[in-house]
Amino acid sequence: MKKVTVIGAGLAGSEAALQLAKRNICVDLYEMRPNVETGAHKTGKFAEFVCSNSLGSYDLTNASGLLKHEMEILGSELMPLIMDSQVPAGGAIAIDRELFSSLVTKKILDNPNINVIRKEVTDLNFEMPVIIASGPLTSELLSKKIQEFLGEQYLFFFDAIAPIVEKNSINFDKAFYLNRYNKGGKDYINCPMNKEEYENFYNILINSPKIELKTFEKNAKFFESCLPIEVLASRGIDTLRFGPMKPVGLVDERTGIENYAVVQLRQDNKAAELYNLVGFQTNLKWGAQKELLHSIPGLENANIVRYGVMHRNTFINSPKVLYATLQSRKNPDIFFAGQITGTEGYTESIASGLLSGINAGRYINNENLIEIPSETVLGALTHYISYDGHTSFQPVNSNWGILDEIEMDRKTRKNKKLKNEMLSKRAIETTAILKTMIS
Repeated sequence: MKKVTVIGAGLAGSEAALQLAKRNICVDLYEMRPNVETGAHKTGKFAEFVCSNSLGSYDLTNASGLLKHEMEILGSELMPLIMDSQVPAGGAIAIDRELFSSLVTKKILDNPNINVIRKEVTDLNFEMPVIIASGPLTSELLSKKIQEFLGEQYLFFFDAIAPIVEKNSINFDKAFYLNRYNKGGKDYINCPMNKEEYENFYNILINSPKIELKTFEKNAKFFESCLPIEVLASRGIDTLRFGPMKPVGLVDERTGIENYAVVQLRQDNKAAELYNLVGFQTNLKWGAQKELLHSIPGLENANIVRYGVMHRNTFINSPKVLYATLQSRKNPDIFFAGQITGTEGYTESIASGLLSGINAGRYINNENLIEIPSETVLGALTHYISYDGHTSFQPVNSNWGILDEIEMDRKTRKNKKLKNEMLSKRAIETTAILKTMIS
């Protein structure tokens, strides 16, 4: 029976393995956890969410939402498990991450076509083809082997994780439930601040000690959409009030007041016992984090069950080493998938795993590989990371700017909602045609 090796049982690797298995291809799935830790993961389960429990919008007029629909059409194996693990999050999709990882782990372990090997991979001497989906926290030994294979320097950026608190420790005399503009229900907990409270919070934040970076981390690049809150705050006193602490559309129904600033908390597990602070990724020392969080109205006595941390994320220089099929330019037997390719985000990682699994399966069966058109979000992402004209490549997530333009009159172009609806309609139609090709 034909076999593919998949390195890494994160979101991309799990999706890729399941795609291959349902095509009656045997899979050796390597996962080093829990024998070898990453410093960010908490369990040895597969497809573990680390930084946040949110996958963003499901709305078709949102690029991330459109990508989810494309994945469903193409037969993603993880999307149904995401839906089974959902927790309330307004217009976004958020999950109970423990439940989701358990469902994925069971689905993989129960699949007779997947052989799980709990071992750190330290070389690339495997029966080919291979999908490398080792993630942004690829071990040092494997990183060196990949670097030797590619002959290209790695790039680095840093990712930060937001703290999580117990709901029962939140003071609801001050905090209140509401989603912005009441869109999608009262799914978020909101901690309001007046001007004085915000300025006190800001002063604590900018004067708090940070965890010292190691020597090799000094010249780190941050991914712009996941900046630590202290980095955002350094840009000016009002930056947070126009970013993660924006009060617009959050009127406290008890007072009728739209406050000066608001800290939002999002449900983190199915039982609604844990909530993470939205946009509060941080690298502050833990004692400083505790002081900062307890300065927030409503969180004065909050029980912090996980402090924020920052970790190095690793990605390859994809434009120089990958085709849009996610196949390496140097050796057609080797594919890459997930955040290591520079597709940033949970949804994007799963989507690249989906495509790598489909293409590795077609490759081993001597079929033409699929290069998805840039009319779709998935196609636009893969073409973006494989475009060799980049002068300074940085990770990218779903956004309308990377899709192929669509013909429309000037009036329509100025109507953002209508324009996005047209782009979505075209993408769905294109993806439906692709589905008939890969079934």
